[in-house]
Amino acid sequence: MSLRPTFRFLSMLVMFLSFSLLIPGLLDYLDSGNLYLFKIAGFSFASVIPIFYLSRKARSFSNRDVFLAVVFGWVLASVFGSLPFYYSGHFPSYSDALFEAVSGVTTTGATILTDIESIPKSILLWRAFLQWLGGLGIVVFTIALLPLLGVSGEKLFNLEFPGPASEKISPRIQDTAKILLSFYIGFTFVEFLLLSYAPSMTFFDAIAHAFTTMPTGGFSTFNTSLNDQSIYVKSVILLFMIIGGTNFALHFRALKGGFRSYTRDTEFLYYMGVIGVVSFLILFISYMTSNGSNILDTVFQVTAILTSTGYTATDYELWTPYVKQFMLFGLMFVGAMGGSTSGGMKIIRLVAVYKYARAELKRALHSKAIIPIRIGSQIIQDEVIRKTLGFFLFYIFFFFFAAFSFSAMGIDMESSFGAAASGMGNIGPSLGQFGPMDSYLSMPLAGKYIMMFCMLLGRLEIFAVLVLFTKTYWRT
Repeated sequence: MSLRPTFRFLSMLVMFLSFSLLIPGLLDYLDSGNLYLFKIAGFSFASVIPIFYLSRKARSFSNRDVFLAVVFGWVLASVFGSLPFYYSGHFPSYSDALFEAVSGVTTTGATILTDIESIPKSILLWRAFLQWLGGLGIVVFTIALLPLLGVSGEKLFNLEFPGPASEKISPRIQDTAKILLSFYIGFTFVEFLLLSYAPSMTFFDAIAHAFTTMPTGGFSTFNTSLNDQSIYVKSVILLFMIIGGTNFALHFRALKGGFRSYTRDTEFLYYMGVIGVVSFLILFISYMTSNGSNILDTVFQVTAILTSTGYTATDYELWTPYVKQFMLFGLMFVGAMGGSTSGGMKIIRLVAVYKYARAELKRALHSKAIIPIRIGSQIIQDEVIRKTLGFFLFYIFFFFFAAFSFSAMGIDMESSFGAAASGMGNIGPSLGQFGPMDSYLSMPLAGKYIMMFCMLLGRLEIFAVLVLFTKTYWRT
């Protein structure tokens, strides 16, 4: 296996990130006269020029190269992203800076910061941009590089596209990437315009929250997230969280076929149904017990957890009875639609697992019966079911592995299970000592690295990472 195509790709990625860092660098220079961001960008760019030059003739990816490029691309983006954090002096250690960067690139939104509003705007902008890049942006950027690397893009698109299956909306994968990128940028810009009208949002706050809503990331520029924001701000962000949690191919179909494209999509109906049902149950329990938040905050919080955005509109750890918090905990595993920027297992996978289990019950009574598994009018192939079951089992295994590891470090059970679910689902805030009003600063060092591994697993849909640990992959 030749590593030259992978080195070429990674060097181009570092060049892109170096150029991207110039904008926060300019902001920091105008605010305080610091040049360290320019130095990081310049040194990084210069360091990869020899690598790019030596691998310039590498023009083709093998199947193995694709997996290596995907995983190393995300890891390298995290390492590069951590450098501005570390050298800013606002993070206690490099591990904390790396934790913040991995959380950003994987759109998890977990933070070790306790006083966000004291952080320079340049660092907050870079922090927000990492999340924007880590959503659909880095996927499309990766696919845009593929023509230069001599690969069609099909395999890399299937590995990186956030969902159980990719849906090409154009015959050429590069055209698909361009369409997805146009929607991603367009939605981000429209949200920025709407938020900029809010009196409580400065121009900078509007940009930062637009950057972190569309990738369903959740990094905020406020210490209390969106708890103190107006109804208008929460409503706008709620709308765009729903948009970010929707399959981007469905947005394209709606542009062509009208709003009915949403109502005809089975997964979208499941998606909106989960938001509606869980919100209603929490509000009903709140009404019966006279203890809870208002309608907007409840729907906002349910959507934020389901789409893995991680914003908070209220301190849900104050919700009683605790069954309401348990429902939010359950949503951490679900995720929104396949083909969206959300984390979690994705609704379509859970529906497929349920349909498979129900079909197996019928086969127990009628062993010779041929029972197709349908979602809507579409028959799900056995190969898809096998992959879905494999993903489901791996997901649950690593969740319990992380929860057990956190408990072994002396973290209480509620916090351990919450952090494990949050890391695997790319949620951000969880429960217990890592709740919506807390940070992950107090987590033990080993726990932070396990959390980072879970974030990468969840963002890369598990298989792309685990395949690198098999003997078959490295066998000649």
